[in-house]
Amino acid sequence: MLLLKTRVSWLVALLVIAGVAVAAQSGQTGPAEASASAWLSLIDTQNYGASWDQASGAFRARVSREQWAEAARGARTPFGELQKRTLKSATSATSLPGAPDGEYVVIQFNSAFEHKAAAVETVTMMHEADRAWRAVGYFVR
Repeated sequence: MLLLKTRVSWLVALLVIAGVAVAAQSGQTGPAEASASAWLSLIDTQNYGASWDQASGAFRARVSREQWAEAARGARTPFGELQKRTLKSATSATSLPGAPDGEYVVIQFNSAFEHKAAAVETVTMMHEADRAWRAVGYFVR
């Protein structure tokens, strides 16, 4: 079970970690930021199934709904309830290692939780064919 959880966390975090190293591209990130905030609110309320439902097709193809719920619960529960979240950065990219070319925004938030005063949440958003911005990766440290 631990191996599965580690593998799921690795798959989800891989795109995020790779995206942080990508050079910034010019472009508006506001819609991606708004979508990331809405998606994170599902995680904040422990609605992990709905967060999986609203994630990108690439995200859902890499991890099952149940695996995501378990991994997200394991990552977020120790921190307790969200106290505050502010935008730290938003970086646009058209190419991420291990992912098809497309439109991405890697968004970082400075976050404070009940049991972790200073955390950084990273959400990688992908602009899908239907023109919606959806999460393709999430990492919190």
